[in-house]
Amino acid sequence: MKSLLLLWAMHLLKKKIEFAASHKLWNHNWSQEKNFEVYGKCANPNGHGHNYTVEITLRGEPDQETGMMINFRDVKNVLQKEIYDRVDHKNLNMDVPELHNVNPTAENLSVVFWKLLNPHFQGNARLAEVTVKEKDHNIITYTEV
Repeated sequence: MKSLLLLWAMHLLKKKIEFAASHKLWNHNWSQEKNFEVYGKCANPNGHGHNYTVEITLRGEPDQETGMMINFRDVKNVLQKEIYDRVDHKNLNMDVPELHNVNPTAENLSVVFWKLLNPHFQGNARLAEVTVKEKDHNIITYTEV
């Protein structure tokens, strides 16, 4: 039985980044009243800001030679280039091309971030999850099964 359990074992590596950005949640098919009813202050006409945390989870096994699944420095560099440099201190609705015509909810951010990150983690360390936190109590995780 022990050998069967080992077949399902793997390592999970987690790495976080933080950034600050503003956004406005709005559905152009709805009235102003409906937008404020659904999104509350997130529908503020001039937007509002959040301090976000993005945590990614990679799955895989350590390389026999290095003992690492992937170098943390390499993961940091991908997060810096693909997420932080794109969104930090930006208006997500207006300044980020990948979010044009996308309502920048945490759910939608997690999908866009997945699409930006996934091509970089196709080797031994594969992308398993992307989690987006607005503060510490609004958290969404995206994964593909």
